[in-house]
Amino acid sequence: MQLIKNAQILRDGELSVASILIEGKYIKEIGTDISVDSTVEVIDAQGQFIAPGLIDVHVHLREPGGEHKETIETGTKAAARGGFTTVCPMPNTRPVP
Repeated sequence: MQLIKNAQILRDGELSVASILIEGKYIKEIGTDISVDSTVEVIDAQGQFIAPGLIDVHVHLREPGGEHKETIETGTKAAARGGFTTVCPMPNTRPVP
């Protein structure tokens, strides 16, 4: 289990300071006063920002025809690492002749 505390979170359209308790890969609780025992890893996120998945509506995935720059796989993995859960690829690639 992990507790991320003192983070600025975006929830219901409002920014507030809160803590997030994570168990495995699931959020168990979001609140301002979460108590945990000493076995829980605590991460102080003061000054950090946590948001639900972000959306990028202008993405160039370069496939087909530009795989030497990026592929759908590498582009979407990079987006996920950056917190983007949705990407909208531009329809400007040309298939290889």
